[in-house]
Amino acid sequence: MINRIREIRKAKGLTLADLAAACDPPTTAQTIGRLETGTRTLSINWMDRIGDAMEVDPQVLVASEQKERARIVAELGANEPQALATPREAVLPTEIVARHGSEKVTDGAGDQTAMLVVEVTAPMGEYRIGDTVWLRRIDPADAGGAINRDCLVPRPGGRFAFGRLIDRKGSLIGILPPQSGQKQQVIDNPPWIAVAAMLVRAL
Repeated sequence: MINRIREIRKAKGLTLADLAAACDPPTTAQTIGRLETGTRTLSINWMDRIGDAMEVDPQVLVASEQKERARIVAELGANEPQALATPREAVLPTEIVARHGSEKVTDGAGDQTAMLVVEVTAPMGEYRIGDTVWLRRIDPADAGGAINRDCLVPRPGGRFAFGRLIDRKGSLIGILPPQSGQKQQVIDNPPWIAVAAMLVRAL
């Protein structure tokens, strides 16, 4: 089983000290850190205490190693998307909605596991800082169905292009970035295309 306390805690905006203080009875940040890293056994009792402290179902604190999870693969800043050196797990909105009851979820994704996620770190177009864009991978042969949809497309050298898919000619894919004044980017024969399926925004 995979320990997900750290991912859930960060998605809730809590520090180690915040979570430690919210436990009943309170514990220390060092203890929470050890539970996150696995240097201290995560018992059922600890799962219940931490789940109550973060107002989530204790079962979401662990996950099966066999189930592929959604991953944050890039940050969308003022320039082109920045690929993360090490993709990290993305937390499903429904897993943290208990505390942040004002989460706005525009959902066309269905099952959100195994999706790719982009975090927005600078405002641009319709996107705001803190937004997460959840995308589902499709075969480039199906790109015609993604015209005028926002997409993430891999580029050579481990880079990405992100924006509106506005053109497809043979193996060429045309992407218009959301930043104002940016020119169309053309990617030849990408191995996959990820189409935006869900936007998560904290109100």
